[in-house]
This record gives sequence, C-alpha cells and structure tokens, in this order.
Amino acid sequence: QIVGDRGAVHSLMGQGVDPHLYRPPRSDIARLAGADILFYNGLKLEPQMEESLDRLAAAGRPVIAVGERLDPALLLSPVEFAGHSDPHLWMDVALWRRATEAARDALIAFDPAGAETYAANAAAYLEKLTALDRFADRALASVPPSARVLVTAHDAFNYFGRAYGFEVIGIQGISTESEAGLRRIEELVDLLVERRIAAVFVETSVSDRNVRALIAGAAARGHRMSIGGALYSDAMGAPGTYEGTYIGMIDHNVTTIAAALGGEVSLRGMTGQLAALAD
Repeated sequence: QIVGDRGAVHSLMGQGVDPHLYRPPRSDIARLAGADILFYNGLKLEPQMEESLDRLAAAGRPVIAVGERLDPALLLSPVEFAGHSDPHLWMDVALWRRATEAARDALIAFDPAGAETYAANAAAYLEKLTALDRFADRALASVPPSARVLVTAHDAFNYFGRAYGFEVIGIQGISTESEAGLRRIEELVDLLVERRIAAVFVETSVSDRNVRALIAGAAARGHRMSIGGALYSDAMGAPGTYEGTYIGMIDHNVTTIAAALGGEVSLRGMTGQLAALAD
C-alpha cells in the first residue's frame, strides 16, 4: 500500500499461520537475508524470529520494529504479559493508522528518493483506514450495550475492545503459546452462563477446541450458546481475496461480530465484498 512501484513486498506468514508459534524455515531465513529492508511487529508477536532479526540488525540491515515506534502510552500492557505490551495493535484501526505513518517514515528515511511516492501512497491508504474506522464505529455502536461482550479463542482483541467499547474475554492469553487449563474453562463457563452470553467466536489461526469446550460446558448447565463466526486475529485471509487484505480482514471481523451480537449491519460489509457472509 505504501511502497507502490518502488519495490516488491513479500510477507513470510500466509493464511492461517500463527505468528506466536511461527519458526522461519531456511527458505524464509534466506529471504530475510536478501531483503533490502525488513518490517516486523516488534512487540513479542514473533518470538521465534527475534534471533534471526537481531543478527540482521547487528549486521547493519535496516530492521524496523513497527510497534516499538509507536507512543508507549497508546499501547496496552496487561499484567499477564510479563511487562511486555500487547502486540495485537492492528485491531484498533486508529492505532494502525499510526503504524502506517511509522512505516511510511521509515521507508522515506531508507529511500529518500522515493519520498514523494511513499507520502502519496500512504496518504491515500490513510484515507481508506479513516473510512474503515468510521464504519467500525457505526456498525459496532448498533450492538445493544448488554451484548457487547466478545469471547474469543485467545486475547487478540484487547485493542478492539478499547477502541469500540467491548468487554473482551480470551480463553487463552495474549500469546497462543499458553494453553487454557480446565480451571480456566470452568471459570469461563460459570461467567458465560451467569451473563447469558449468546455467542462466542473462533479464530482462523487458533484451534477451536477450547471454544467448543465452552459451548459444551454451558450446554451441560442448560445455557445454549452458538459460534458467532470465525474471526481473523493473527492472520489474514487467503492471498488475492478481499479478506486477505487488512481492510477486508477488519471489515469481516466487524461485520461478523455486529451481526452475531444483534447489531444492524449489512452482511456484505463496508464495501459489499463480503459475499461469504451474505450467502
């Protein structure tokens, strides 16, 4: 979205890949070594890649930790994450705008000759993000206040909750490296039954085992819940699809959540491209 015709952009992690667990194979390490400039989250999202990235940075390669370039006051730092900031900052579109600006500035510093291209492309993309944020605000504000509880497979949606006024409950922690224990499942079943939560959500890059355990536990207590849909959390959709873009990913999530929790939203989403939800 920013580079345009100044270069080629390659993503290492594809559809359904969990960045918390991703270990780069030799082919990806070679691709990293051949890159002119590297961008990554930098907030412990890709822990298995840190050693390779640190080596490249020490050798003088431009390695940009985008999350670390944001104002720390804007980041969430849950107690359970041992002093680190929550890396899932893209779930707040306004915060992702700031990440876009940070990426733009890093590209201009790296390639001053392309400054005009980077600035123009970023400006156009930032306008699209502003429209996306406004759509999310409208769609999610239509969800009844009592229903604004988002239960997901892991804690990837804290920024989403802060931005759009939802209570967020993750079965696992911020990193999928942690596993939810039986006690955690039982505690959540108690909570969901007590509050009569109607829907919980699976994630495309995380096992649905714990979510289904919650549904079964609630059913055993006489409370029926459904799966509200599959959300994109740590990975986007398939390359070449609308959901394979950041805007499509967020549009899908917002539309899925609003529709499942009683909001008023077109099942085709912000741009009319979510045919799978409408079919």
